[in-house]
Amino acid sequence: MVVDPEHASVNGRKKSQRPQRTHREVADELRARIRSGALRPGQRMPTQAQLAAEFGVERPAIRQALRILQSELLLTNVSKGAPATVAARPGGAPAGPGAPPLPTTVALAPRIAAAFEAEHVEIDAVCLTSISLTLAMGEPLRQIHAGRLKPAKVDVRVLLPSRDIDLAFPVPVEGRPDAEGPLHARWLSMRNAQGQVLRHNLLALRATHGIDVRVSFRALPFTPPVKLYLLNGAEALFAYYTVARSQAQIDQESLETYDAQGIRSMLFAFEQGAGLRDTTFVEQSHLWFNALWETISSELVLTS
Repeated sequence: MVVDPEHASVNGRKKSQRPQRTHREVADELRARIRSGALRPGQRMPTQAQLAAEFGVERPAIRQALRILQSELLLTNVSKGAPATVAARPGGAPAGPGAPPLPTTVALAPRIAAAFEAEHVEIDAVCLTSISLTLAMGEPLRQIHAGRLKPAKVDVRVLLPSRDIDLAFPVPVEGRPDAEGPLHARWLSMRNAQGQVLRHNLLALRATHGIDVRVSFRALPFTPPVKLYLLNGAEALFAYYTVARSQAQIDQESLETYDAQGIRSMLFAFEQGAGLRDTTFVEQSHLWFNALWETISSELVLTS
């Protein structure tokens, strides 16, 4: 029997008749394969023709998807010619003077995962809700459960805004401050929920893998205008919260607000030993964090 090439994929299976995928959906699927280890570091990717046939899209969509993954440092050698290659350390965003700033959603997870390669993992964070940190922690947790990472000890300290202050953001455009209002209540619920998930997922490693884990939170008397992640005393990842006017849906009502999208913030990476500039920034960032932790911060309870 002759198989119509329009209905056959590279592995002989009939192509799905579902709607054609976008290049972002293709990138999402390939990213998941790399993260899961289905596509291994150093492995050659299928050709663009093979990928186009598998996903049922045109080659320009494949090229766009591959370029996205190259920008995330997951692939190398992306071109119209030879197949791309999975990066030696997929997503291993470089630090140091030559490191390009990358969005938090791209840069944080691989750096957190790299930090978990140490015997004693130490992570300090200053942030607004810990959403980015909780999401990024999923990568090393997956690798621990898969047996690829085996730290003996994990210490995590997080500084978050106090529930009792008037936040600088998020706030309503009209009628500020909002310490008793619905927008503040929504932020508080998000802060508590993310912190509880982060603490639960990490403490669970005690029972599942016998890892010595400590997770601590303290409250700041101000809204941090920046986010900072300190990894094993060797790296500092820094980003600005950029405040913008936006719309929020609260109790089925639209509210105009001033807010910041932290997960989109560009992270700047600094590394101990990568020159005087980077080394000094890492050291001063640790001094700043410890000073806040030991002086003006207070006990934080993750309840509403």
